[in-house]
Amino acid sequence: MSTHHPLLGVLESAVRSADIPADEDVYGWLVGSWDLDVTVHDDHGNTRQGRGEVHFSWVLEGRAVQDVWISPRRADRGPGRPLGMYGTTIRVYDPAIHAWRVTWLNPINGARDQLVGRWQGKDIVQEGHAADGTPIRWSFVDIGGDSFRWLGERLRPDGSTWWLQVEFHAQRAAR
Repeated sequence: MSTHHPLLGVLESAVRSADIPADEDVYGWLVGSWDLDVTVHDDHGNTRQGRGEVHFSWVLEGRAVQDVWISPRRADRGPGRPLGMYGTTIRVYDPAIHAWRVTWLNPINGARDQLVGRWQGKDIVQEGHAADGTPIRWSFVDIGGDSFRWLGERLRPDGSTWWLQVEFHAQRAAR
């Protein structure tokens, strides 16, 4: 008996849509699975280390890139263990602004964030707001063929200082 659900067959796409110009394909290189080293920074200057995983795919006829971020890893989840995230991002190309509309949902903590992502030099910078209105900035930096760093920041109440909340060091997972 197959466990494949019909939704997955119509959701996933093998390639980017021709409607998205190659030079504006900001996220296609991420398609696949990645292992994560996770560092979370709390409001008091404490850090917590962990492991995670993220999986990316073209979806919706190749007009969007969707991912699932999981921390701790599925293999490390279970009763009595803290749950950090098991959420999804959908990134949809918007030709009117030559950028990507980004929506993050994490049902574990109720996060629902909206951002706009685009290349800034060799980095991908996504800027927007958390559900509570706080300005946020998420960046893919130090991008290599099989690695990247992802930085999640929020603007402090002073309106000028960005505070690093989470950092992921990603390595492409072995196939």
